[in-house]
Amino acid sequence: MTALLEPGGRSVRLHLDSPPQVANIGVGVHGTTVASESFLLPELWQLHLYGYQGELTVGGVTHAIRPGYVSLVPPGVEVRFDYRGRSEHLYAHLRLPRAGVPLPVPVMQDAGAQAAVLSAMLRQAVAAAPHRPAQAAAEVWAVLWRMAQLPRAVPDPRSGGPHPAVAAAMAFLEARLAEPVSVPDAARHAGVSHNHLTRLFRAETGDTVVAYLRRRRLVRAEHLLRRSTLSIPAVAASVGIADLQAFNKACRREFGLSPRALRADR
Repeated sequence: MTALLEPGGRSVRLHLDSPPQVANIGVGVHGTTVASESFLLPELWQLHLYGYQGELTVGGVTHAIRPGYVSLVPPGVEVRFDYRGRSEHLYAHLRLPRAGVPLPVPVMQDAGAQAAVLSAMLRQAVAAAPHRPAQAAAEVWAVLWRMAQLPRAVPDPRSGGPHPAVAAAMAFLEARLAEPVSVPDAARHAGVSHNHLTRLFRAETGDTVVAYLRRRRLVRAEHLLRRSTLSIPAVAASVGIADLQAFNKACRREFGLSPRALRADR
């Protein structure tokens, strides 16, 4: 299993062609009684999203921990956490497939503007795990895909990425795909006016904020319909479209297929 850790110990090889099996997921609180901890999971991957500062040593290589950073540790690799007081993180222990095309992913990386999105998705997975394990696995799978794409997904102003207000609004909307949310809500989060965000969004994406939100909800719905065992009403509710007739029409308009046909067309 340690072969999944690349030479140099700073990246891993990840296979995401099929969903993970979530063995354990939750919120971990550490650093209240001891300043450091070491352990090893022989058969499980470790995924962490951090809300604190500290250090993580993986296979002898030390990585800085900062709020909004995410890490992936493969099975069979000893880790050591060094804390600076009370330290809270979201975590998932997983089994991942070994088949498929391997993706190189850093052991530790800054999620940047995507941190809020990843946090919301992991918290949804935590809530779903006891009673809806398929949904938990789907949420974690989506988190892993986002982590694999972070170097391209995190905006960098120097490389001509999205305006910071647009990036902030996108992250805000991604974290609330299942909730009622308005353009003024997103604008307030991004620190700009409703009209200014609308203009920025149109300039950056060629689309309205409402159209972007609708499309992102349907992309999430398509993923869950094709890749999870969630019922169609549950998928609709998870993307904020509780009315099944409206959900059916939206899927037909976006994909040319009904939700039932999307599920069958795996």
